[in-house]
Formats: sequence, structure tokens, C-alpha cells
Amino acid sequence: MSDQSHDAAHEEEHTGPVKNPKQLLMAVFFSFVIPIFIIIGLVYYVTAQNKPAAGAVNMEKSVAERIQKVGHVEIRDANREMKTGEEVFKAQCSLCHANGAAGAPKFGDAKAWAPRIKTGFEALWNSALKGKNAMGAQGGGDFTDYEVARAVVYMANAGGAKFPEPAKPAADASK
Repeated sequence: MSDQSHDAAHEEEHTGPVKNPKQLLMAVFFSFVIPIFIIIGLVYYVTAQNKPAAGAVNMEKSVAERIQKVGHVEIRDANREMKTGEEVFKAQCSLCHANGAAGAPKFGDAKAWAPRIKTGFEALWNSALKGKNAMGAQGGGDFTDYEVARAVVYMANAGGAKFPEPAKPAADASK
């Protein structure tokens, strides 16, 4: 008799809170589902706090940004002295053409300029104004088309061309 009581006591020592497969499935389900709901609740709590509306922190700055002009007008002195080809080269073109950056022909390199010179002045000037390959358009920038033409002549002549200095544009006769 003591043998049976010993087996029953030993059986109770080794059993846990899960007694059958249904309880096991419920324990597994709730051990995954409840943490997910806790995480979702925490995320909602953190993100749902009262935050200032866009632009409410610095109202003046945000209003100014929303109503800023789309473009602007720049008035230049039409009677200013035109820059020489060398001055335009030093100010605008030398960044790439002095060291051959992005495939630009180096200043004074006759071998690199030869195929470009064969296309003629108009083609070179058009490429300078509208841009070509990695070179951006120079037309409409800080220099007039005439000044860009002078820079093209300056660079091409340094590379072996014999282009004449472009003619200065005529003043507006309607004034």
C-alpha cells in the first residue's frame, strides 16, 4: 500500500500547470498573441500623442515658405563692359577644362580639341550654350551668349583653331 501512495505522490511532483493538449495550445496561443497586442498598444500610445501641426512651431517662417514666389526677375546692367574670352574661361569654364574633368578637353590640348574644331565654331558655340554630355548649358547664365562665344573662341584657338573673334552684337535699335 505504501508503494501506491509513493507512486501517486511522485506523479504529482512531476506534473506542471498544463495538464492536457488543449491547455498547451491555449498557453502557446496566448504567449504569442498577448505580446503582439501589447506592442501594438505601445506603438499607438507613442504615436498618438498631441504633436504640433506642420508649420505651427514657427508660423511666420512656414507661411513665408508656402507663399514664396515661383520665380524671380534679375535686372542686369545692359551697358556693362563685356568680359573677354579669357575672363569667362577663368570664371566659368576652367573648373572642368583646366584639368579635363568629366571628359572635357583640356585647355590647350590640340589633340583633344582637333575633332571638335573640325565641327566648326557654330557647333562648338551651340554645344556651349545648350550643353553637351556632362557639360551643362552655359546660355542664360551669368554671361551673355556673346561672352560665351568669346570663351569658345579663346579655348578653341588655344587648342589649335584659328577662329576670328565673334562680332559684338548690335545695340537694340528700337530705343
